Formats: sequence, C-alpha cells, structure tokens
Amino acid sequence: MTQPPDYSTIEKTAGRIKPYIHRTPVMTSKNLNAISGSKVYFKCENLQKAGAFKSRGACNAVFSLMEQDLKKGVCTHSSGNHAAALARAASLRNTKAHIVMPDNSSKVKIEAVKHYGGVITFCSPNLKSREETLKKVIEKTGALEIHPYNDYRIIAGQATAAKELIEDTERLDIIMAPVGGGGLLSGTALSTKHLSPATKVIAAEPAGADDAFRSFYEGRFIPSENPDTIADGLLTSLGSLTYPIITEYVDEIITVKEKSIITAMKLIWERMKIIVEPSSAVPFAAILENKENFRDKTVGIILSGGNVDLGKLLW
Repeated sequence: MTQPPDYSTIEKTAGRIKPYIHRTPVMTSKNLNAISGSKVYFKCENLQKAGAFKSRGACNAVFSLMEQDLKKGVCTHSSGNHAAALARAASLRNTKAHIVMPDNSSKVKIEAVKHYGGVITFCSPNLKSREETLKKVIEKTGALEIHPYNDYRIIAGQATAAKELIEDTERLDIIMAPVGGGGLLSGTALSTKHLSPATKVIAAEPAGADDAFRSFYEGRFIPSENPDTIADGLLTSLGSLTYPIITEYVDEIITVKEKSIITAMKLIWERMKIIVEPSSAVPFAAILENKENFRDKTVGIILSGGNVDLGKLLW
C-alpha cells in the first residue's frame, strides 16, 4: 500500500482478518460511569488474540502477502505486543517470524513470542540498536520487514477496532485511543471520520512520553527521546506515515500523569474484573484528570492490550 487506507480498504481488511481475530466485546461499568461523570464504552482489545489490538494489523500485513513473499519469513523489531502478534500471524501462514527485542523487554511478552514460534534476537534497549540488529537479521535471513506501525497495512488492520466499536455502540461523542507510534490512533481516526464524522477523536499520552502531544501542537515532528513512563507500549516516536494522518484527522491529544495511569488501571481491574496493561489505561486516566471536559459525554475507549507481568504489578 502506498497511500493511507480509505474506508473500502478498511472494509476489505476486516473481511481478510475476520477468521483470525476476535470481534472483541464492548463493555460498560455503571460504577466507572459514576466515577468519571461520563458514559464510557470500553472496546476490550485486551481480550484479543495474543492479548492486544496488534493482532489486527499483523494479520492483515501477513495475510496480504503472496506465498513467495513468505518463503524467508517476516521480521520486525518490537518490545512487546507487535512481536507476539507478528509471531502468531506468521505461524498461521506456516512461516518464520524473526523478532528483534530489547533485552529489557517484559518477560511475559518474551514468553508470548516464544509460544507462537518467534525466533528472538535480543539487542540493547535503544532505537539505534534495534534498527542495526534488525538490519543484520534481514541480511542473514532475507526475511521481509513488517514495521510495528509505520505501514499502511498495519494501520488498516488497527482501523478495524474502531470500526467494530462504532458499529456496536450508540452514537459516540468522543472516541479515544492511546498513542505511541500512532498505528492504532491513525486507524481509529480514519474509521471514525468515515463512519461517525461528528465524533471527536482524542488521543491520550503519558506526560513522560509526550512526543506526539508536542508534535501535534507545534506542527512539526518531534521524536521520542528518553521517555519515562510505566506505559511501556507508548515509548516510540510517531512514524512518517502515522504523523500526517494524526495531524489531519485527530482533534485533540491529552497528556496524563503516571499516578493517574495507575489509578485508572486499578479501577478497571477492580471494578470491571478485567486485566489491562498500563498503556490501555491511559485514555481513561485522561478522563479522570479532565472530568469537566468529558462530563455527560458518551465516550468510546479502545483498551489496547492486557499483557501484564503479574510478578511485577505497579502496586
């Protein structure tokens, strides 16, 4: 794909990946509605295959490929959910997934990659090392790279989550997604602006990793440098493909404090009885920090994933 996916492409993508993913449930909580002062619908991608929305994009990218493209496998660099999702998608097509992971990656995410048959090469936990190591893997294996978010096939796959959320709920005043590299947010914005153009698209981002916030409001790309947040899925910079889509179609980006992320995460665990990872809790944290701005609004939130190392809980 050489252009951002239009809605017909997103519809075709939904059909392509349907056999390989869950149509995840949309849940509500009267308790959390009362606490937030708004009516919130949670799209539970924490219950998705491989535990995160990343399965949508990975399946679309891998199942878009011809058989000859898969002979030498696929590859990527990822610290977590994309790594597992790509390994799973590759296994479904009987090919290898070569995954470059930082050596400080979450144990639960490393084990998930291994479970799906991914071949892991560890590297130092910085972008330069990730990219250099991946280059060596490609030279050695000839595998085809599938980027975690800077790929229109990935964006089209992620767009199907918002498509389902909008189809399965009443009219939403606002739809929210966390933002790291911007694949989920880009796809969410594209689906929303077609299906429900009156709905505002708002992103949420940790204050300690606010490169998307600054890029959005300063009107120029600002890379993520030394991010500091417990939301480990939101550490990356926006991509050259995601940034323009976000600039054009997203209405607002809000940053949140670390304390609020933990509070939101605990509330979702305790009141809804579902496990979400810190990145998933960031949009609800934004509501808790800005209740007046969301009061009496109907809000859809995409809970991005639920892969948590239960031996290292934040509380």
